[in-house]
Amino acid sequence: MDPTPPDRPQPRDPASGAAEPRDAGPRGAEPRGHGCLIAAGMLLGPVVGWFFGQVALGLVGGLLVGIAVAGAMTVLDRRR
Repeated sequence: MDPTPPDRPQPRDPASGAAEPRDAGPRGAEPRGHGCLIAAGMLLGPVVGWFFGQVALGLVGGLLVGIAVAGAMTVLDRRR
């Protein structure tokens, strides 16, 4: 009898090249991807910069704000 419950996916064979499912880790929370915040900053920054006539500065500013927010959320996630 297989000890793995039927609703849990079976581990994949590493030789086949398929990725193994990621464990939640010791704290039980799965890591989250915060790269979308960096991308959003890079997309919205030039739009805001366009209103001030500084598109390049808006891009750099949006990148920095996105990195700062993503870093802060990563720190908060690690505390949980």
